[in-house]
Amino acid sequence: MPIHKSTDWGASGPLGPNGKLVHSDSEAHMAIQQARRAKQALPELGLLGGDLCRTLGGRGDSKTLRTNAAQRCEIDLGAVLLDGRLFWFCAHLIAKNPLWGGEVLVAMNAAWLGNWNLGPKAHPGDGLLDVSHGQLSLSNRLKARKRALTGDHLPHPAISYKRLSALQVQLSQPTPVWVDGVAAGKCVNVSLRVEPAALTVVV
Repeated sequence: MPIHKSTDWGASGPLGPNGKLVHSDSEAHMAIQQARRAKQALPELGLLGGDLCRTLGGRGDSKTLRTNAAQRCEIDLGAVLLDGRLFWFCAHLIAKNPLWGGEVLVAMNAAWLGNWNLGPKAHPGDGLLDVSHGQLSLSNRLKARKRALTGDHLPHPAISYKRLSALQVQLSQPTPVWVDGVAAGKCVNVSLRVEPAALTVVV
């Protein structure tokens, strides 16, 4: 169930005996892809690093993950069709050209992309993706890079920002896409949706 105002989210408890430790968003992504492509249940993931781990306040301590001091959270997954090719992501999807030039599409489930707070309102358990879409001039890109450190790059008149459970976008040209930091090739048609509370993670 997605979170609601004035309700608790998550519970204390250790990673299950069959849980999988992952050190990055890309490792988490590969574990999710492997399970889904094999039509298997998603494993519990113990987060030791990455943008999702940071968003959830994880400390990257593998010993803590095996104790009741750990926090168990049911998070949303993003599902995306990229020109008909299906992928899932737990942290973020980024469609951009080199140096962020031209049209950019950002869908955040986590708040962070490296040092940038690209989803300042994002919550991995609210049933929504924080989606930014637009194109900035070079001077505005330089300004946005600094402001993104604190999430102050939004709002911006050249960027459409929405919190959505589903979205379809047709990009103006084939654009490289990364899902959880993993290259997924170029695409034009992007169809996004949220799978609420689909994955259990432990931090």
